Parts: sequence; C-alpha cells; structure tokens
Amino acid sequence: MRITIALLTLLAAMCLPLGWVLPLLQLERLFFFTDTPSLIGLVSGLWGSADYGLAIIIAIVSFAFPVAKLVALAAMVTTPTDEDDAVHRIGKWLATFSKWSMLDVVLVALAIFAAKTTGLATAISQPGIWFFAASVIVSTIAAGLPTRLSVQEKSLGGDYTSGQ
Repeated sequence: MRITIALLTLLAAMCLPLGWVLPLLQLERLFFFTDTPSLIGLVSGLWGSADYGLAIIIAIVSFAFPVAKLVALAAMVTTPTDEDDAVHRIGKWLATFSKWSMLDVVLVALAIFAAKTTGLATAISQPGIWFFAASVIVSTIAAGLPTRLSVQEKSLGGDYTSGQ
C-alpha cells in the first residue's frame, strides 16, 4: 500500500507544477481580446493590480497547501510504521490540507461559469486547470488510502503497511 501511495504522490507532484504554469482558461472578449492566464500569471496579475489580499489567499491555497499536502504524504510514506504518534500527527496535518485543496479549482470553475453566463466573454478551460485538478484529485486519493488502510487494520487485526 505504501508503494501505491508513493506512486500517487509522485504523479500528483508531477501534475502540480504543470497546473501552475500552463494556461488555466482562455477568455475571449469582444472578438479581439484573448487572455490565457496561468495560475502564476493570475496571482502576479492580482498582486500587480494591488489586490494583495486576494493574491495572498490564492497563493496560499494554490501553492502552499498543495505543496504542504504532498510533503505530508511523502512524510507519511517514509515514516516507519512503528512510530504511531508521528503518523497520527502527519495524518492530522494531511486532513487539514485536504480540506482546502479543491478551493482554487472551484474558484476557476466559478470564473469560467461567470464568464460564460454573462455573455461578455467566452471562457474555455485549458490544460492548466486539468493538470491542477488531477494533482488535487490524485493527492486526495493518496491521502485517503492510509485512513482506509487503518480502518482495515483495526477490523482485521493486521498490519498491512509494513513491507509494502
């Protein structure tokens, strides 16, 4: 099971930077203007237009939380199974990061929906949003495996994490 979690964590870590740098969406306004912002471009644009609060919130949710979640997953995989206290602490942090991990995907989806329904712009999702969403979903699956595993261990009375 540890190998599965490690591979999922690696896949999520590979998708995350692509989600940061590739365009999230394509906005076409008035047939002449087209924007294809990336997540990094979005945050830097907000910062440049003096929207510091929103830029900081999106940066924390989009950059800090996913990285912290991947670090917690890597720590969970590499922590020896006999260190129950450490695994429990890591699991608590992992649960905290997991709660916030889809927030920015929802924000971009709302932006696309708002652009499409106003009629002022056409919004088309781009690869960045899909890579970012893949990273979030894969890391969420990886984060859920230790919980499911511990439930199985308690019900069956065995240790399924050692040696795998």
